[in-house]
Order: sequence, then structure tokens, then C-alpha cells
Amino acid sequence: MFETLQDRFERVVTNLRGQGRLSDDNIQETLREVRLALLEADVALPVVRQLIEHVRDKALGETVTKSLTPGQVLVKIVNDELVSLMGQANEQLDLTTQPPAVVLMAGLQGSGKTTSVAKLARWLQDKQKKSVMVVSCDVYRPAAIEQLKTVAAEVGAECYPSRSDQNPIDIALGALDSARRHYKDVLIVDTAGRLHVDVAMMDEIKAIHAALKPIETLFVVDAMTGQDAANTAKAFDEALPLTGVILTKTDGDARGGAALSIRQITGKPIKFLGTGEKTTALEPFHPDRIASRILGMGDVVSLVEEVQARVDRDQAEKLVKKLKKGKDFDLADFKEQLEQMNRMGGIASLMDKLPGMGQIPDHVKNRANDREMGKLVAIINSMTPNERRFPAVIKGSRKRRIAAGSGTQVQDVNQLLKQFMQMQKMMKKMKGGGMTKMMRSMQGRLPPGFGGGLPPDGMPPGGFPM
Repeated sequence: MFETLQDRFERVVTNLRGQGRLSDDNIQETLREVRLALLEADVALPVVRQLIEHVRDKALGETVTKSLTPGQVLVKIVNDELVSLMGQANEQLDLTTQPPAVVLMAGLQGSGKTTSVAKLARWLQDKQKKSVMVVSCDVYRPAAIEQLKTVAAEVGAECYPSRSDQNPIDIALGALDSARRHYKDVLIVDTAGRLHVDVAMMDEIKAIHAALKPIETLFVVDAMTGQDAANTAKAFDEALPLTGVILTKTDGDARGGAALSIRQITGKPIKFLGTGEKTTALEPFHPDRIASRILGMGDVVSLVEEVQARVDRDQAEKLVKKLKKGKDFDLADFKEQLEQMNRMGGIASLMDKLPGMGQIPDHVKNRANDREMGKLVAIINSMTPNERRFPAVIKGSRKRRIAAGSGTQVQDVNQLLKQFMQMQKMMKKMKGGGMTKMMRSMQGRLPPGFGGGLPPDGMPPGGFPM
């Protein structure tokens, strides 16, 4: 997400390097570039005008201190304005009511609403330790009820049964009664979607809203529709008292216009981002972290949180102890690292949060994807335990057998072995305090609160050894 803006802003900063002051001339040229970047990202025109005006007012006359370049001054100003534009801070779900707290989900057909219900249920169970029931009131699309049953089972949430011959309001009230009787903390209600905003749909969802009186009414919208997402959200907000927005399919949106437009146009906060197809691919929306990503500075805070939440610390500590004893990092360890990465949302999600990713060529980033990771795991699974422990024995005939067993080519096996050797060399450097030195050297790049608390073994929070 935000690749377009990242590329543009990187060029803006480069152009400003070496200048001692932000003058009227270079500010005008820079703001022209920023304006084009925002318009190319499909940010709504009124939002672009407001942001440009605020940046201009703050940037003109700013003196560059000895430790800063004009580019850094402007980036700081733009960063602050982006954060302000998107809402300053993360706005959490308000569940402070007599259980069950009802969360009503609204949106157009195809926006990812049903999948978002499952993702939110999982997030509430994992992060908030809530017991969750879900229900589908979409009686017009037969597959919708079955789809919710399937994804609810996947995330371990109870699904209230409904049928396509029932009245949506009766389904909703029945689910609310069941959630009360089963002492559920949260009831998430999936409503019917349409291909466009129409009167019948709005009347039905208004009636469901009036019957349930939900504490949260979330609008689910596809990020790839750009500023149309903001306009659709505004239309829904005029019919329903929305409390927030879930922006889906952000992993497929290189522009990011919706994220920058919605708050300003609707006045409603984005509460969550859908970042992929997996039920774990939902993350709270933090304006300051998103602004950091847009400006190519990554999102180390979210990355550390992912590490803390999803890494198997026991497994990581075993690897550290193994390396300290002088034992070699082998292919079984390499496979474990790949699987740890997958548990954190995949390599694409991690790369999106790393600083400086905009400077890596596209052809390199395209090679580092989750499908390639799956191929690497399949190749290792085709090896014998002895081959994983002693990779040096893997020669011609063994390579052909491994390739055939994993459905890959011999050159894929060669590529894996090459990557493994590079990883093994890096791990050898971590013996005898090398890990500690490496992590200490990174402290200056970590955000406040994460730089000074490394444990004696030098492991980052969560114990991730890569």
C-alpha cells in the first residue's frame, strides 16, 4: 500500500537535499510534486487542497537547523499534516455496554464484509479476549450464510443459524437473544450488501439498526475504489449513524487515496485495515504509523507488536541456545523461520512495515512473496531428516528427487540452498555475542520505548532470531 506516494515523496526529499533554507521558490516546486502525488493516489481534491495549504503555511520561513536538511523539515511537516488528516490517534472499538455489545457491519456487495466479520471476531478473541457470536442477515445471497458459517468455524466463533426464507430483523433479534442467553461479550451482525446504494437496502439496514441499537456501526469499504470509497461512506453515514470504517483489500491498493480521504470527507475514523485474505490480516488503524509508511519510514512499532504477538518465543530461545553452543543453523531451523514469518502475516506484510523498502527495486520485492515462501517450505518438506541436518550431502540425484517430491525444478532447490547458505553465514556471526552486537547497533533505528529494553541475549521483543 502507498507505493505511489512513497515513490513521489522520496523524489521530493532528494530534490531538496543540499539546500540551506525552505524558500518560497523551492516550497512551491515541492508542493506541486506533493499535490501531483496525492492526486495520482486518488485522494479527494478538497482533501488535497487542505493538506497543501496547511503544509505551505507551516513550511514557509522554516529555518533548517544544523542537524537537519530541508527535506527532513518538510517531511516532518508533511508527516504531522498526514497524521492530522487521518485522525491523530487510533480510535478503538467502544464495547463499554451491557453484554452483548452489538457490532453492525454495513457495506456494498464485494467489499469484503463477510470476511471482515470473521477477521474482527478473531481479533476480538485473540487481542481482547472476548467471547464472540456472529450472524448473517443477508437472506438475498444464499452463499452468504454458508460463507459466514465457514469462516466463523475457521476462527472459532459461534455462528447463529439463519436461513434465506427468514426475515432479516427476526434473524437479528433471535441472534441477540441467543447471545444474551449464552453470555457472549460481542455479537457481530453481517448485513446484506448491494452493488450500489439503493433505498430498499438502506431501509432494511435502518430497521435492523433500530431493532438492535448497536454500540458500533462499522462501514466496510474496498480501498481500491479510491475516493469513491469516501463518497460511498458519506452516503451510508447520512442514512446510518456510523461509528467507524474498516478499509479492506489494502494489500492490493498501491495508491492509498481512500485512507487519506475518508476521515476528512465523512468525519468518521478508520478503525481497522484489512491487509490480506487470511483471517489474521486485520490490524488497527494508527494514523501516525500509516503516515510513517507513506513517507517511506516504515512502521517498526507495528512490526514489533506482530513479533511479540505471533512468534513462538520458546522455539526462538531454543535456536538462540543452539547457536550459543556452537551448533550449526540447519534447514529444519530455516523452515521454522519461514513458518514464523508466515504466522506474522507473510513476508509482504513484514516488508510493508520495514523502513526503506521504497528504495528496493520492484523486481527484488516481487521475488519475496508468500508463494515463494510456500515453495521453499515444500522443498524442505521433501528432504529427509538427515538432509535437513546435513545439507552438504544434497547433490545431483538427491536434488532431482527433492524437486520431484515438491513439484519444483532443480534450479529451485539450488536457489533454496543458496539462500540457506547465506542465512547460515549470518547465524554464525551471532555466536559469542554477535546477536547482541547486531541488535545494539539497531537501537538507534527503533522507536522510543523499544531501543533500551533489549534482554541480555540481544533478542528483540518476542524472541524472533532473524
